[in-house]
Amino acid sequence: MSHELTVIMLTWEFPPRIIGGISPHVYYLSKSLAKNDVKVYVITCDFPGAPQHETVNGVEVFRIDSYKNPSPDFASWVYLMNMNMQKEAAAIVNSLNKKVDIFHAHDWLVANASIGLKHVFRRPLIATIHSTEIGRRNGIHSDYERMIHETEAWLTYEAWKVICCSNYMVSHVRWAFGLPEDKLVMIPNGVNFQDYAKNENTDLNQFRRNFALPEEKIVLFVGRLVYEKGIHLLINAVPKVLEKVNAKFVIVGDGYMKGQLSNLVKGMGLAHKVLFTGFVDEKTLRNLQKCADVSVVPSLFEPFGIVALEAMAAKSPVVVSDTGGLSEIIEHDVTGVKVHPNDTDSLVWGITKVLLDVNYANLIKNNAYQKIQEKYNWDKISQQLKSVYKFVLNGYSKSFWA
Repeated sequence: MSHELTVIMLTWEFPPRIIGGISPHVYYLSKSLAKNDVKVYVITCDFPGAPQHETVNGVEVFRIDSYKNPSPDFASWVYLMNMNMQKEAAAIVNSLNKKVDIFHAHDWLVANASIGLKHVFRRPLIATIHSTEIGRRNGIHSDYERMIHETEAWLTYEAWKVICCSNYMVSHVRWAFGLPEDKLVMIPNGVNFQDYAKNENTDLNQFRRNFALPEEKIVLFVGRLVYEKGIHLLINAVPKVLEKVNAKFVIVGDGYMKGQLSNLVKGMGLAHKVLFTGFVDEKTLRNLQKCADVSVVPSLFEPFGIVALEAMAAKSPVVVSDTGGLSEIIEHDVTGVKVHPNDTDSLVWGITKVLLDVNYANLIKNNAYQKIQEKYNWDKISQQLKSVYKFVLNGYSKSFWA
């Protein structure tokens, strides 16, 4: 069967390997593109138990060996992973008689392989920049960070178009790498709200009891336990929220701050009020989001804020920092509550506002649910991306490269 377009996507994470937001992004995006008559090959890293080659909803997934190579550090591992990715992708292109239209790279980790493929096969390269080292680290402070920053800069230079998932990221990336305005395209991230709508035969009241007492309100945080996600602000807010509301704080995720945060909670004498679950499976996470009386995203730096969309899809009222992509997703008092970034008192105010006013909570969560169906559905997003592919191919066909 012939397709309108053939695309090879490179990403270091793809389900069941989930490290951050890139994995679900590429999964749902590639699936929706396949529905819209784009043939997608995803090249990614292996994962214990996952097949080396499989077809998922029309998307062909190839997992390359990324564990066997001995590597003294992460940078060496990334270098070797790229060599294996490039080899795998080249074999696919050759098996298709070089009938590939576009290479699409997701973030700096696959830059080397993607840029190499672009030049070997003389096909256009598109890059989606999900985050930047400057943003994550609030500047560049070491040679290691500079290496990542330079790789990101090289990838954006080599790409025909650079896609960012929020207007905030467009301006941030333009500033970080000095890119011309017409090279950048904003296409939002999406959420698969159908996943939340389906009945998974779970008694939510029974499920909820695993995490909180019936009389406790659930305050949910989902994300990496790292500084830029603002988790320390939420932990500092715990005693002040508890002065006003009987609540249980459920913290889903892992990261280098977990130990110190856990000790902090014990020091406050509130270990019975804060539950660190670590990572949980998808179904548990969805059910937790459905049970949450409020979902909190207190990030200091947030290119997009996919967790906020997931909470909206689960009909959980959201409180977010007024920063980055979150500022664009949430309209204050309409689809959620915005609080001042890096401000514990503001966070306490936002959380208690939602927990103490049921009518207000219902209003914002219903508005939010409507908004994600209209704006953040994957079908719409994949069509936007497909038109970028076509635009690039049109330019390419008139260039000396073709």
